[in-house]
Amino acid sequence: MELTRETPADYWEVEALYDLCFAPGREALSSYRLRDGVRPVAPLCLVLRDGGILAAAIRHWPVRIGTASALLLGPIAVHPTRQGEGLGGWLILESVERARAEGWARVLLVGDEPYYSRFGFRRLDRIEMPAPTNPERVLGLALQPDAWAGLRGKVDKALPRDEP
Repeated sequence: MELTRETPADYWEVEALYDLCFAPGREALSSYRLRDGVRPVAPLCLVLRDGGILAAAIRHWPVRIGTASALLLGPIAVHPTRQGEGLGGWLILESVERARAEGWARVLLVGDEPYYSRFGFRRLDRIEMPAPTNPERVLGLALQPDAWAGLRGKVDKALPRDEP
């Protein structure tokens, strides 16, 4: 397996993987409104290939909660023929460590707590994703001590230059 940063040449193949793994209309989800017109955080967008064939991909996007910056993890997808091999976990762990090394303080996502809790993600009761997101699925991970302490409010699109 080869783990690399996503390049512009990977874009359409990654998009096809997301289309394969997620229901039609995935771009209508509330998290996509936070991504619209915003560039992903390139050093944290990764692909896994096996013999040149795309097996999995992950992207991260900058967002804001009040004046605080955060990363929005997702989408993450593993090709259906490769699921159950730990590839998604590998991408999560690797991208989160790269985010920490780049100085990001916090990561959030919308997902199933039983799955993401193994990576340290916990429910964020005071953080609001755009409707109609189920608040029980809003999860966060602190990359620095107390990164979520006292933080509350709505998640908004990143402003230009929103960095760690």
